[in-house]
Amino acid sequence: MFNFFRKTGVDGWESLGGIVLCITGSEAMFADLGHFSQLSIKIAFTGVVYPCLILAYMGEAAFLSQHKKNLQSSFYSSIPEAVFWPVFIVATLAAMVGSQAVISATFSIINQCSALSCFPRVKVVHTSKQIYGQIYIPEINWILMCLCLAVTIGFRNTNIIGHAYGLAVTTVMFVTTCLMVLVIIIVWEKSIYAAGSFLVIFGSIELLYISACLIKVPEGGWVPLVLSLIFMAIMYVWHYGTSKKYEFNLQNKVSMERILSLGPDLGIARVPGIGFIYTELVTGVPAIFSHFVTNLPAFHKVLVFVCIKSVQVPHVPLDERFLIGRVAPKEYRMFRCIVRYGYRDVHQENYDFENNLILNIAEFIQKESEQICGTHSNGSLDCNERMSVISTPAESLMKMVVSDGQEEDSPHPHSILPVRTPPIDMGPRKKKKVRFEIPESPAMDSAVKNELKELFEAKEAGVAYIIGHSYVKAKESSFMLKKFAIDIAYSFLRTNCRDPSAMLSIPHVSLIEVGMIYYV
Repeated sequence: MFNFFRKTGVDGWESLGGIVLCITGSEAMFADLGHFSQLSIKIAFTGVVYPCLILAYMGEAAFLSQHKKNLQSSFYSSIPEAVFWPVFIVATLAAMVGSQAVISATFSIINQCSALSCFPRVKVVHTSKQIYGQIYIPEINWILMCLCLAVTIGFRNTNIIGHAYGLAVTTVMFVTTCLMVLVIIIVWEKSIYAAGSFLVIFGSIELLYISACLIKVPEGGWVPLVLSLIFMAIMYVWHYGTSKKYEFNLQNKVSMERILSLGPDLGIARVPGIGFIYTELVTGVPAIFSHFVTNLPAFHKVLVFVCIKSVQVPHVPLDERFLIGRVAPKEYRMFRCIVRYGYRDVHQENYDFENNLILNIAEFIQKESEQICGTHSNGSLDCNERMSVISTPAESLMKMVVSDGQEEDSPHPHSILPVRTPPIDMGPRKKKKVRFEIPESPAMDSAVKNELKELFEAKEAGVAYIIGHSYVKAKESSFMLKKFAIDIAYSFLRTNCRDPSAMLSIPHVSLIEVGMIYYV
C-alpha cells in the first residue's frame, strides 16, 4: 500500500473509493449468522468464497494488464466465450443470494430492535417451525423494495450506485470495529491496551477508505447518509416516546396503601372470572386499573397483572420464563406475573400462554403454602411483592384435562396432561376445551385447596384481557422540538405501527381497551 501511494499520490487515494468495491459483497454471507452456525460460515468462506474471489480478481487483473481500454466491462470481457453464459448465470444467482442474505439480516435486526423498544411494532412472521431466526416482516420487505426501485430508477448509473454502496459498507466496517472493541473489553475481558491496538490497526485502515469515499458524497454517497439519518430519527423518536410513556406510568401508579385501604373487595363489585391486566410496570398497580374501576366499578374475582418483558439476552429458558408473586394479601386474589422473553424468542400462542399462566399461578400457590415464597401465616406479604421463578416440574400433582372441541378429528374424547410447558408450535392449531383438576392430596391445606378451586372456577367463568390504549401528548410548557417529536412524529408512528393487542395475540372477543391520555 505504501508503494501504491508513493507512485499514484492523490489519484491513488481517490481511487480507494473504487478499490473498496472489490471487497464488498463477500461480507453479505456473514449476514446469515442468524441462520447458520459460525463454523459452517467459516468453512464456506475459507474453502469456497475466498479462493473464488482471489482467482476471479487475479484473472481480471491479468486481463486488464493486456487490455487497459476494457475497464468498464473487464469482468465479463475476461471470461472465455465457452463459459460466458454459465458464469453469467452463476453471477446473477450470487447477486440474488447476497441480496437475500442482507434482507434476512435486516429482518433479524428490525425484530431485535422492536423487542428492545427501539423500533415501532411490526408484524413478524416466523417461517420455520424448527429454526427461530427464520422470520419475515412484510412492512420492511415492501420498504426495501421501494427503496431499491427508487435508487435504481433515480440514478440509472452503476457508478453512482457504487459510490453510495462503498460509503455504506466502509462506514459499517468501521462501526463494527468500534463495537468489537467493546466485545474485547467486556465479553472477552481483555485489557484496554489490546482493544486499543485492535482499534488503531484496523480502524486506521478503514478510516483511510472512508476518507476516500467521502469525496464521493455529492456523486451518490449522500444516499446512505440520508437514509441513516431518517431511520435513526425514527428509532430515537420511538424510543424517546416509549420511555416517556413508561416514566408517566411509573409516576402515576396506584399506591399499595390505597389498594389495601379498600379491603378485599377493593370497594367495587367482584364478578366471576379472571382479569389479565397488561402493564409495563413490574411493581405497583398501573394507572389504567384505577381509571377503569373509576368509570366502571366492577372487576373480576382474580386479578393478574401481566408484564411482558424482552430482556437483552437471545433466549430465556422455558423454566425461567414465568416470574410470579402476589400484589396484595391472599384474600385479595391479586397476582403479578412477569413473562420474560429473549429478543430472539418466539412468543407462544395466546391459548397456550393463558393455560400455562394459570397453571403456573396454581403451582405458585402450592409452593407458597410450603413457605417457599416467605409469606406469613396471617396472609401478609414479607418483602413487598416478592416474586418467585415458577417452573412446573414433571412430577407436579397439578393436572389439566384437555377435551377435544367439535372441530377436532382426534378419536380420543379427552386426555389428562401433567403441568409442563409445551414445545413451541407455530403451526395452525384448533382450540381445545380445557378444564383443570385439583389433586386429591391429604397433605394439601384446605385454604390452598379453596384458593385453587376459586382460581379454576374463575378460569371456567371466562378470561378478559385489559390493555391500555394510551395517547401521549406533550405538556403545554414543553419546547417546540419536544412537541413535534411527541405530538406529531411519535403519534404518527404509534398510529401506523402494529397494534399492541395484535403483537400479544390477544383475542378480540375478550379484549377490553382502556383509553387514557398521558401528558409527558
